[in-house]
Amino acid sequence: MFAYIVRRLLYAPLILLGVNLLTFALFFVVNTPDDMARMQLGAKRVTPEAIERWKVERGYDKPLLFNAAAPGPSSLTDTIFFEKSLRMFAFDFGRADDGRDIATEIRTRMGPSLAIALPTFILGLIVTVSFALLLVFFRGTYLDFQGVVLCVAMMSISSLFYIIGGQWLVSKIWHLVPISGYGGGLDASRFLVLPVVIGVIAGIGGSARWYRTIFLEEAGKDYVRTARAKGLSELQALFGHVLKNGMIPILTGVVVVIPSLFMGSLIIESFFGIPGLGSYTIDAINAQDFPVVRAMVFIGSLLYIFGLILTDLSYTLVDPRVKLE
Repeated sequence: MFAYIVRRLLYAPLILLGVNLLTFALFFVVNTPDDMARMQLGAKRVTPEAIERWKVERGYDKPLLFNAAAPGPSSLTDTIFFEKSLRMFAFDFGRADDGRDIATEIRTRMGPSLAIALPTFILGLIVTVSFALLLVFFRGTYLDFQGVVLCVAMMSISSLFYIIGGQWLVSKIWHLVPISGYGGGLDASRFLVLPVVIGVIAGIGGSARWYRTIFLEEAGKDYVRTARAKGLSELQALFGHVLKNGMIPILTGVVVVIPSLFMGSLIIESFFGIPGLGSYTIDAINAQDFPVVRAMVFIGSLLYIFGLILTDLSYTLVDPRVKLE
């Protein structure tokens, strides 16, 4: 197992380098440094001198990937890609186009993102697994059929409907919680209740239907029928055998979601005005703030790589028969 983890960790820099290269290519295809300068300067008629000065101040006056005018290795190192990418591997993300330190912003905004993501993740897992087990317990009955119909209906509804509907009903009509915003300390709970509830409700349809399929497959296997034949009740077989053995495929989806806990929910944070990493990313995309976008893509890729490693390790914890090589 140790050799497997080391090998996967050695792959990580190459993957991060490739993702960063792709990010550079896509971003500069959409916007050239001149376009970014015109947008940041905020003027319709910007002089070429002002554009060049902006590019020099932010290091965009060099070639993107290859500097033909530079001698030897400098042709690769004296480029925008090298200078902007190398520092990120040391977690030096530099400054955004508005001058604020990106690393400081990330540390500040990680708290609000986790305050939404962790309760949504934990409550959502409990609710969806419990609902799926309930449907399996009553499988083949009218309740199971109606539950599947409800899951399909909830899957078909956009999360925006839940957000807008929740804000209108709970905040505007009932005045139970603020419609948007964020506060510090215990006061933050008033602003987080509605986003967390909506996040849980929006994920019930797809997750519960998937978990139900997993549990149904396990419930029909020979070892479960043997357990029933030996006198175990349906509840004992469901929780003692079906749930335990169904956790392996569930962990695949659960552990991979861990990076999103740190990155935040893009849509929910934007609509509810939560100053987290999700809204920070959306604002950076809208403002064409490339340093912030680059940093968030880098962090997301890094967390995703570690999430996949944790997924593989979780298999060995759930089932010792699984060997990592």
